[in-house]
Amino acid sequence: MSQLLRVQNFTVSSDGFGAGEDQSLERPFGHADPGKLLAWAFTTDHPPVGRGGGSRGLDDYFTRDYARNIGAEIMGRNKFGPQRGPWQDHEWQGWWGDEPPFHTPVFVMTHHERPSFTLSDTTFHFVDGDPAAVLARAKEAAQGRDVRLGGGATVIRQFLDADLVDTLHVAVAPTELGSGARLWESPDELLDRFHQDVVPSPSGVTHHLFWRK
Repeated sequence: MSQLLRVQNFTVSSDGFGAGEDQSLERPFGHADPGKLLAWAFTTDHPPVGRGGGSRGLDDYFTRDYARNIGAEIMGRNKFGPQRGPWQDHEWQGWWGDEPPFHTPVFVMTHHERPSFTLSDTTFHFVDGDPAAVLARAKEAAQGRDVRLGGGATVIRQFLDADLVDTLHVAVAPTELGSGARLWESPDELLDRFHQDVVPSPSGVTHHLFWRK
């Protein structure tokens, strides 16, 4: 079975933004309120995204699918942290504390490389390369399992534009941001290459599922 590159549980606003502007250490999502954007996942039963004791329906199903057959993750530098330019502080190791939720090798795309490090069972590698080259490294590290493309929106667009994404699950939240990192103007942009199912949830989000034609 071939390895897939999968986007899972990525959430955008109703106007297509995955994060707001003015990201900082205190505000990983910029001016966006993560409590509104990610409420559908926070109220599920399944950790680490859900808080436990929550819903067990459709939204919980998607959070439980997050780690299925995933052997590595690719993310953009802005998902790792708010620093820009050359790394000034190697002591700061991301927003997730000593137990990151990834449990796989993680490849952080950046023009400013730094030494790899490991927290618990997650090793972060900082790589400068085009999407195809980074994906090749991630697939090798995944040892036959799939690779998750974790975001943010700009990185997902880069891989979509390079025609490397196999499946996407995007949750559209009922809130507008107006500006920020945009994934799409409309999900219809992907229909030339992907099949699509659209599934509304009682939580108010709409789940968009895409797979290659």
